[in-house]
Amino acid sequence: MRFPRGSAPFSLLPSLPTKTPEPKEPGMKFGIFYEHQLPRPWAEGREEELFQEALDQVELADKLGIHHAWEVEHHFLEEYSHSSCPEVFLAACSQRTKNIRLGHGIVLMCPNYNHPARIAERIATLDLVSQGRVEFGTGESSARLELEGFRIPVEEKRDQWKEALEQTCNMMAMDPYPGYQGKYFSMPCRNIVPKPVQKPHPPVWVACSNRRTIHLAAQLGIGALTFAFITPDEAKRWVDDYYTTLESCMPIGHAVNPNIAMVTGFSCHEDRDEAIRRGADGFRFFNFALAHHYINGEHKVGRTSIWNNYREWADTQDDAIAPPGVGTPDELREHLQGFQDAGVDQVVFIQQGAKNKHEHICDSLELFAEKVMPEFVENETERQAKKDERLAPMVEKAMGRKEWMTELSEQEIPTLHALGREIVDTGDKKS
Repeated sequence: MRFPRGSAPFSLLPSLPTKTPEPKEPGMKFGIFYEHQLPRPWAEGREEELFQEALDQVELADKLGIHHAWEVEHHFLEEYSHSSCPEVFLAACSQRTKNIRLGHGIVLMCPNYNHPARIAERIATLDLVSQGRVEFGTGESSARLELEGFRIPVEEKRDQWKEALEQTCNMMAMDPYPGYQGKYFSMPCRNIVPKPVQKPHPPVWVACSNRRTIHLAAQLGIGALTFAFITPDEAKRWVDDYYTTLESCMPIGHAVNPNIAMVTGFSCHEDRDEAIRRGADGFRFFNFALAHHYINGEHKVGRTSIWNNYREWADTQDDAIAPPGVGTPDELREHLQGFQDAGVDQVVFIQQGAKNKHEHICDSLELFAEKVMPEFVENETERQAKKDERLAPMVEKAMGRKEWMTELSEQEIPTLHALGREIVDTGDKKS
């Protein structure tokens, strides 16, 4: 659900909510998720093969009726993520699909990564070529390799994200954009073109790894794309927190996107042991490599083999234990039912991890779509309609609290002379 207009100031997070949220309706959406993981050793041509397989998988997911395909943006995170240009991959997906929504999960927003005007241009262009199927996920990263590679101080990254996100939304919605003098970037009045198909801009999300960022997402009126791999019981607490906090939200964008997506592992097979054999390594390596780059790793650039370190660790683990989202159709059904009961709007599958095989990923998607997904999506349209109706008054009040960026009057909009004309007028032959 999206309601028009706005640009918001930032305020402190509210205290923990205590009000009992509204009941949840049955129904849920599903997505697939890509880091483009490539464990060492790197065979010649494997990177190209990886991307082509991912395109085939997204095309299959679209035909199967899966709702979203999410793609990260990361830089320099060897083995864990070879996805530095998600806008290129998603644009390619847009031409091979018809219905699946294309999600940035996420765009790195700090201006040293991406200038806000360039983000606005790319999001709008992707929305045009996909005929209005973009989800605008945002974030900042917590990896030293990325932050220090782009000279972004760790202590400033959250504030940079906020400033850049607010202004990117303004750029997509305002004609012309009035210009901005900020702490982390500045630019003069310009009309940022093209404009997106979805008005005022595509739905906005933020990556969430803990309950504090769930509160932040709700307070700013944006979707929570969660990467904490929590249980359904924990998910219910996060969902309850989100919707209670949403009641006092001050939207950062020109629309409210009150949705929660939870990420989980994925491998589906009629034989449980085979599901584990095909998919457990992918999910475990995902978490191991994430911890390596974000928490406790020691990385020699271009030389460290995370895969070798992972294999040493994996040899100490119980291979019979199935990670979440890995198992038979019945086991997946039970796992997903917990998320649905908690009020989660979308479950996103990490199906491409480590050295998971392309054919096994496709087999899992097809089996899931045949034997598990139908009962969850059967009531999805009705669920969404009821949710929209229930939240409409809350969202209307939130939009009424917004402080809008002031539009320029016609007299205030600048008139600029082309450089060539300036050279002729001033006689400056050196320009």
